[in-house]
Amino acid sequence: MNIVDFPFQTEIEVSFRDLDPMGHVNNAVYFTYIETARGRFMGQFFDIRKPLDIPLILGEASCRYISPLLFGECVRVKLGISRFGTKSFDMVYRLEGGDGRLVATARSTMIMFDYARGQSIPVPESFKAQVAAFQGHWPPPA
Repeated sequence: MNIVDFPFQTEIEVSFRDLDPMGHVNNAVYFTYIETARGRFMGQFFDIRKPLDIPLILGEASCRYISPLLFGECVRVKLGISRFGTKSFDMVYRLEGGDGRLVATARSTMIMFDYARGQSIPVPESFKAQVAAFQGHWPPPA
């Protein structure tokens, strides 16, 4: 992932419960950090106080671990939407430790979903426009 300037970032403090017996953040917790950051990002476009009104479901997620996170650090999660499909979109993430070092990169595919009907739906043009206005010309051409 060569994207440097992400349109959104948030910080999350590493807590004691995030650690595994080796003293660093457990691999599964990275997905919690990503989920937290994604929720904060999506809060700009949807009312996250009403979870049933958020027409999204996670389709896929992956994480590449690069450097360990330790207790007491703050992890900075940078993210943005990198691709829109007909019924889904991809998000990319860069996780940095308190000293700015790269600790992980991640990607997720979110599917627009109508929970009442139990099926995927097209990504609304209004959502695409809101994201484009927020992100500007991000991501830059490869």
